[in-house]
Amino acid sequence: MATEFPLLPPHGGDARGTATVVNLAMRGKINATGVVTLAAGTTTTALVDDRIGPGTFIGLAPMTAAAALALATTYILERHKGGATLTHASAPSTDRSFTVLFIG
Repeated sequence: MATEFPLLPPHGGDARGTATVVNLAMRGKINATGVVTLAAGTTTTALVDDRIGPGTFIGLAPMTAAAALALATTYILERHKGGATLTHASAPSTDRSFTVLFIG
């Protein structure tokens, strides 16, 4: 489950709100993570998130032993506005879950 941190309104915010957002960002709280579980029995998984674009870096951190084993064969095939396609080895396991990091 992703934690949502406060955002500033498009035209700025009050001093306290701005300070809160800046201080959280300086502590790494930047709304840049999510979770994906690789699809079982297939070699691709769709990752859908509005924060993804063609140039977004997507980092994967295994959350389970099965995901750690799958990491060697998992890569980002393509990125587009609103999503990405992950390619991986086909396996029957349904617990190949990763924390994902989006930058850019």
